[in-house]
Amino acid sequence: MSALLAFLHHVAAFTLVSALAVEFVLMRGEVDARTVRRLGVADAVLGASAVVLLVVGLLRVFYFEKASSFYWHNVSFIAKLALFVAVALLSIYPTVKFFAWRKGVDAASIATVRRILHWELIGVVLILLFAALMARGIGYYR
Repeated sequence: MSALLAFLHHVAAFTLVSALAVEFVLMRGEVDARTVRRLGVADAVLGASAVVLLVVGLLRVFYFEKASSFYWHNVSFIAKLALFVAVALLSIYPTVKFFAWRKGVDAASIATVRRILHWELIGVVLILLFAALMARGIGYYR
């Protein structure tokens, strides 16, 4: 079961990164009705993958991996989880805008969405760094 959950966790993580990259690329061009539809699909995939990633990750922490104390006593894990929450909160604004843009694109908000997507990508890269550190026990204290 542990291997299956690890597999699902990785698939969800790669899907999330891919969906975010698609949003980033779509936002580089003209934001028209077709692009807005594509952004909506990419954002739905991103949201679904984030939910799967969180649920599977928490299952791994509490039921199927090392003792949960390993994670809660690891600065790298805490940083990774905090960044995940920060990226999730950042993603709310673009999601709201993608939904609102179905009625017409608000050109004034495009630059803000682009900037937030940049911050989300930076957050995801840092999450990957902390995941690697955590997997090697770096940041563990007792």
